[in-house]
Amino acid sequence: MTVEDPRDVAEVGDWLAQNLFSRRVVQLTGPLDDRAATDLAAQLMTLDALGDDPVELRMDCPSGTLAAALSLVDVLGLVGVPVQAFASGRVHGPAVAVLAVCDHRTLAGHTSVRLTEPEAEFHGSAAQLGAQADALREQWTSLCACIARAADRSVEEVGADAAAGRYFTPDEAVAYGLADEVARRDADIHRLPVRRIGFQPDGLR
Repeated sequence: MTVEDPRDVAEVGDWLAQNLFSRRVVQLTGPLDDRAATDLAAQLMTLDALGDDPVELRMDCPSGTLAAALSLVDVLGLVGVPVQAFASGRVHGPAVAVLAVCDHRTLAGHTSVRLTEPEAEFHGSAAQLGAQADALREQWTSLCACIARAADRSVEEVGADAAAGRYFTPDEAVAYGLADEVARRDADIHRLPVRRIGFQPDGLR
């Protein structure tokens, strides 16, 4: 039985991430926490500065926090290049908002999408607990509004579906407005047109 050296595994992971980054591909895999959001935001902003071609965001995100999702939604609204999401596996909870606000959204054939209300633990005095609950409620309303705008739904409908923990098949997610298409063998997938930003010298036009 061969035991892999953790250092070798890490080197392979770093090489893969660098290779994907050079192709303008970034990944959101695993829980969406503050660290994941910070790392992904830095990658998106760097690629935005390096060129005008679209960025592909590959997603497999089973859970996440409201704060991390909202911070990524803000970054996606600020970058000047199109971001195309390709989701496989699971996109559950607050991560649905990240998927929903991308410029183009494709789901693999067996992707599970689920709207859920956030889970939270509060600690402190009664006053502190009340303040934390108010902050969470405000973040949740903002997240529902993001999803509602992207899906052309009402905030109330999104909130009710999340309260019910609604699951979507890929086709149902497309019909709801959370995605644009399902990747199939006969799918006709196009890259988004490049949005050129800035100015070029006259001699280069």
